[in-house]
Amino acid sequence: MSKSPRPWMGPLLFALSLLPFAAVGGWCTGSYSLASFPEELRQSALAQAGGAMPLYFAAVVQSVLLAFACGLVGCVLARAVGLMGPLRPEKAKLLPTLGITLACGAAFSLDYWTFGQWLPQVGASYESVLLTRRPDSWLSAVFYGGVVEEVLLRLFCMSLAVFLLWKLFFRGRDRGEIPQGVFIAANILCALLFAAGHLPATASMYGSLTPPVVARCFLLNGGLGLAFGRLYRKYGIQYAMVGHAGTHILAKLIWLALV
Repeated sequence: MSKSPRPWMGPLLFALSLLPFAAVGGWCTGSYSLASFPEELRQSALAQAGGAMPLYFAAVVQSVLLAFACGLVGCVLARAVGLMGPLRPEKAKLLPTLGITLACGAAFSLDYWTFGQWLPQVGASYESVLLTRRPDSWLSAVFYGGVVEEVLLRLFCMSLAVFLLWKLFFRGRDRGEIPQGVFIAANILCALLFAAGHLPATASMYGSLTPPVVARCFLLNGGLGLAFGRLYRKYGIQYAMVGHAGTHILAKLIWLALV
């Protein structure tokens, strides 16, 4: 009698496959974040860390550990609730993913002409960082935003929320009978967490969390998080990754072309 495949082997291989992306994303995010800080804060951070390299290394370690742990456990949870489909791309899912990505990228780009004009600190951040064609900002958007953040917020957090809601309120039902409302509620919850998770970086970049700055953070990141969560729920985690990374890239291209 042949042994059945080890249930953790697939999730383990998936988590290991994330590590190169997480390492590049962590390094570039550390570099880009440091460059985006006000000069006084940047010099203080460099002095405390003993230079830029320790900061970059810490960012890499954090990113890799986060991606591995959340990728491993998230994959198991996603399988348990029916959210982990085949990872190979499917043409029927690419077109709607592209449409959602284009809409999200266009909407995100409007930040420059709305909050960027209304809030001086937001406008200053665009002039000093986002429009300087920094390669690390592009790589950070693709590998940290597109891969690590989606593994954390969608694959892990959203799958966990679905699993807990299922076991707490619908434990008598099979996986295939989980109500759609559970997935929607989990998506909303994780979109709010996605937005809240950006508050520390927002405070560092803009100096303080004023009501308009907080509203911008939740409107932009929360709204985009809902879209990425829908891609995950309907199609799979790889499509949420494509949507997230593509949103950043399209918005940057629009800014470079029109500003």
